[in-house]
Amino acid sequence: MKYPVAMRVLHWLMAAIIIGMVGVGWTMVSMDDKVPAKFDLLYPWHKSFGMLVLILVTIRLVTRLRSSIPPEPEQLAAWEKALAKAAHVTLYVLMIVVPCMGYSMSSTYTESDGVFFFGVNLPELLPKNDSWFKVFQALHRILAYTLLALIVLHVAGALKHRFFDRNRAADVLPRML
Repeated sequence: MKYPVAMRVLHWLMAAIIIGMVGVGWTMVSMDDKVPAKFDLLYPWHKSFGMLVLILVTIRLVTRLRSSIPPEPEQLAAWEKALAKAAHVTLYVLMIVVPCMGYSMSSTYTESDGVFFFGVNLPELLPKNDSWFKVFQALHRILAYTLLALIVLHVAGALKHRFFDRNRAADVLPRML
């Protein structure tokens, strides 16, 4: 049994966006502040796609709650099922919290031009406060790295079941293809 088409499309779309966001994030923070593209191009696009991730994960959660999803293969060990459940819950939490920390950074930083969503200025709900900005910045960075590590674990788990498990019925990848 496969996941519903909407969930599969959202899964792969969000995977591509999040991996792209990590790459853009690394690029923009390593650039010199004098490079115009850093603030004119990369930051606004990073913010826009961050807000898009927040919207898509909300749609994904609603879709997941309203859909029939395939059960974990019976061939998986109990610890594998428990780890997969914990990893999925944590992935969803991080896909919500990381963009919220990015939004909070942009909203509180005194020199920020605001939070953009593809050219539209979103309301800044938090007061400007550089001390809070530093807290949100640290949380955004740490949680983004945590999300990336969890994605690597998620992919490694899927590949383990695909290529290393002796029982082919434990292969979870076809459910999401």
